[in-house]
Amino acid sequence: MPLKLRPLVPASEPAWDAFVDAMPTGTFFHRAAWRRLIAEEFAHRTFYTYAERDGAIVGVLPLVQMKTMLFGNALTSLPFCVYGGPLAADAETADALSDYAAGLLPETGASAVEFRHRDPVASDWTERPDLYVTFRKPIVADNDANMKAIPRKQRAMVRKGIQNGLSSVVEYDATRLHRIYAESVRNLGTPVFSRRWFMSLMHRFRDCADIVTIVDGDTAVASVMNFYFRDEVLPYYGGGTSAARQVAGNDFMYWETMRRAADRGYRLFDFGRSKLGTGAYAFKHNWGFEPANLPYRYRLAPGSEIPDHNPLNPKYALFIAAWKRLPLPVANAVGPHLVRGLG
Repeated sequence: MPLKLRPLVPASEPAWDAFVDAMPTGTFFHRAAWRRLIAEEFAHRTFYTYAERDGAIVGVLPLVQMKTMLFGNALTSLPFCVYGGPLAADAETADALSDYAAGLLPETGASAVEFRHRDPVASDWTERPDLYVTFRKPIVADNDANMKAIPRKQRAMVRKGIQNGLSSVVEYDATRLHRIYAESVRNLGTPVFSRRWFMSLMHRFRDCADIVTIVDGDTAVASVMNFYFRDEVLPYYGGGTSAARQVAGNDFMYWETMRRAADRGYRLFDFGRSKLGTGAYAFKHNWGFEPANLPYRYRLAPGSEIPDHNPLNPKYALFIAAWKRLPLPVANAVGPHLVRGLG
């Protein structure tokens, strides 16, 4: 039967998600709900497209046009997410979806198409396997075994948090998380998302997301939003206050996320992506996670270069240094207007 490409409409979202769930390489970020979330929060144009053969979905492509004055114009699968790219049942479908995305370059004026694959893909597109890595590791039902699997020095930090009397609570309101996260990313020189974005994520994924918040006495010192997909837990937006560093709050936070997930039957901990040479990379590696290169690939418009909006880009050094000195209310007010171009 011939292959047909169709735009995603609300009535097709259940079938889209059923296909994602059925594909071994499907990820949480392939879910259809991200389309409306990104369009509503950031006002980006979306090109979510699925391939159909004989009335059945055989491939999906979550694709968004990121176009801002400061950060340019690119088609990304998927911005604000660490994984993406076309998900297809066969090579013909994968090629059709890739060709469709590449064909949008002249129509949209975009400089590049970026596919954020998690797994290697055979392709003639330009690849940057050295840009980001991901950290994924199995966990087991026995939390003593999970604790012992953490390298000694990092395990000592987790135990320090326990000895300091820290405790964890599970929340579904993102208010405390956003306050803590905003302080944390300002201190790193990074613009923050709006609180509305966090609230929207918790509402849209209310069946598969929670927030683990670490409390020192009556004070929340660290917090992380977690997504759950199949047997995986994905700590995604997390941070700690300056007080958290004194009591090992961040270390305890990830341990509590792991412990709680293992108790609920989840068997893989996805620590997410990090850039080589960053503090986040070192932190995750210290937990005993081995990095795996993310094979992001690109189709470039003539004369264009691969987009490079990561914090190690030297052209952002002065901006990052200045941002760290901003009063927190100012950073929180300006940040959401900038971050829409930094997905």
